[in-house]
Amino acid sequence: MLLNNRVTRAPSSFIQRNQQEPALSGNGEKMAVIVDLFGRSTVQLKDLRSGNNLPLKHLARNQPHSSPSLSWNGRYLAVIIQKGNKRLVIIEDRISGRMHPISISGDRDPIRLSLSPDASQIAVQVAYKGKWRVELFDLRRLIELDQPPGPVRNSNNLLDVN
Repeated sequence: MLLNNRVTRAPSSFIQRNQQEPALSGNGEKMAVIVDLFGRSTVQLKDLRSGNNLPLKHLARNQPHSSPSLSWNGRYLAVIIQKGNKRLVIIEDRISGRMHPISISGDRDPIRLSLSPDASQIAVQVAYKGKWRVELFDLRRLIELDQPPGPVRNSNNLLDVN
């Protein structure tokens, strides 16, 4: 909160220590963090209004987790998981309960990611043969958009009135 040109800390009575890689939903109501759970880096999703942890159906295993990113309302959580010796990008849809793996072909390892607020795209930093680059994936055919309330822009960037 900004008050008299000073930043004040939000109430944090429920925020634990040893958290890393915070990601806020676009509306500021949810936060994903990486915590150490029994020696394994695990993503946790919190409702910032209540302080409660929110359930994640597909992320109870395949640790370590890293680089969480949330959509506008927190419907989608993108994260890098470890399955065996392979790092994978997945997106969990918290409303439908579905998991959407993002296929990164070849020997490219995902390092970091960023989900667009409406979940229409995901940018993934990958390592390949000692070099880093960013790849952009279009998700519009895979998942339903997560948009803020109010007027919605259509594919021609014109406002649709609901």
